[in-house]
Amino acid sequence: MKNRLFAGLIVLLLPFAALAGALDDLEEAMIRHDPDAAISLIKRGIDINTVDKQGDTLLIQAVKHDMPQLFDYLLQHRARLNTRNRNGETALSIAAYHGREPFVRRLVEAGAEINFFGWPPLSYAAYNGHTKIVEYLISRGAEIDGKTENGSTALFFAARFGHIDTVKALLKHGADSTVINENDETAVDWALKGRNTDIEDLLRKAGGRSGKSVTIELSK
Repeated sequence: MKNRLFAGLIVLLLPFAALAGALDDLEEAMIRHDPDAAISLIKRGIDINTVDKQGDTLLIQAVKHDMPQLFDYLLQHRARLNTRNRNGETALSIAAYHGREPFVRRLVEAGAEINFFGWPPLSYAAYNGHTKIVEYLISRGAEIDGKTENGSTALFFAARFGHIDTVKALLKHGADSTVINENDETAVDWALKGRNTDIEDLLRKAGGRSGKSVTIELSK
């Protein structure tokens, strides 16, 4: 009886062992940037929406590893577009951050969410100064003053990290230079943090001021 129970348990566990092995193979395929191997494993039964230890879906990983062949396969087979990893990032967020414009366009055209709570893709693009992506996202309905959890906007990030062309693009499209975040800071304050005085001048000409001075005036 015990032998039969043991044999039955082995049979039940075999599929789990096989899955674990397949997931290990998939991880190795991603590290090697081997889209053919990854696609082969999906065809053999790995869930197209499986996630790794960081919560990254295969679609997010395809963007991170810059694997267009795998990316195309996943889109064609309707992988979920808006699943977030443990950092709250979607595939579109990652594509915007890395400046991978073809991925950004494909994801948006496929229906990926552009505006959501957390760090919107527009802020990711502005963070690294990807001006073309910033302008594209705005053209597709991105909220130009969409805020992160602490109330900072894309303009803050472009100002902080010295991306003057991105700042110009945001201002051209109507970004609000007077927004104050939860720390009583504005894009002007963030420009000063980065010692980007040229950007500070632009923001002040657009009506921006230090959040500290505004807060003092409001408290009087």
